[in-house]
Amino acid sequence: MTTQIANGTFDLTGRVAVITGGAGLLGKQHAAAIASAGGTVVMADICLERAQDAASQIQREFSVSAWGMHLDITKEDDICAFRDQVLAKFGHIEILINNAANNPKVENDSGKNFTRLENFPLSQWDADLAVGLTGAFLCSRVIGVEMARRHKGVIVNVASDLAVIAPDQRIYRQPGVAEENQPVKPVTYSVVKTALIGLTRYLATYWADAGVRVNSISPGGVFAGQHEAFVEQVAHRIPLGRMAQPDEYRGAILFLCSDASSYMTGANLVVDGGRSCW
Repeated sequence: MTTQIANGTFDLTGRVAVITGGAGLLGKQHAAAIASAGGTVVMADICLERAQDAASQIQREFSVSAWGMHLDITKEDDICAFRDQVLAKFGHIEILINNAANNPKVENDSGKNFTRLENFPLSQWDADLAVGLTGAFLCSRVIGVEMARRHKGVIVNVASDLAVIAPDQRIYRQPGVAEENQPVKPVTYSVVKTALIGLTRYLATYWADAGVRVNSISPGGVFAGQHEAFVEQVAHRIPLGRMAQPDEYRGAILFLCSDASSYMTGANLVVDGGRSCW
């Protein structure tokens, strides 16, 4: 009986999930989590080719319907057209994972480290907030309204452990670099990820009586081939003693997107190896 209950609550058969930033490192993992439970996956990304390649891989691996689509989440008209395309193809959307975020790479032509607060370009601030925060708001509004109309839906905002704690800038330090040029985690990362938790709470209470649940997840750092010295610095600050593997958030995503979390809304699920405990 326990197995039957577990299978039923985690089953996503017949449900359609939209994942922004779907071709990214974690976007593909979120898609795998949904697909493993039988869900249909729409992987939206600014790069159509990458989205289509990622969707093809999901379809081959899990034998579910997966669709890669281009989407610029900074443009509301694009999101509306995207929603209409998904509804025309599948008829409904039950899940939205707001995963897209900027990963700014700015050339240091001036000799000053752009990541430092005193040098951080306003243009980069605007771009990072447009994708990571405004994009999540627009997708939630456009797709969430459709969910509320049908009285069924789940929204998951992908935040970060750095929405719960401040970045420890010591782990980014480089030997032999002058203090004024030492790299740091950009201010926009903390601001965007923290704001996503606020957006989560707002939407959760706004749509509580409309059958739409809204939660966020705060994952810790993911190992993706970073420099050994950096990995050691991060691991030293995590009680479990290591960074996460890319697939270690699949269970948490499936929990938040399925009926297993049916009495959960407005919450932030921290999955960081214990880092925020210290």
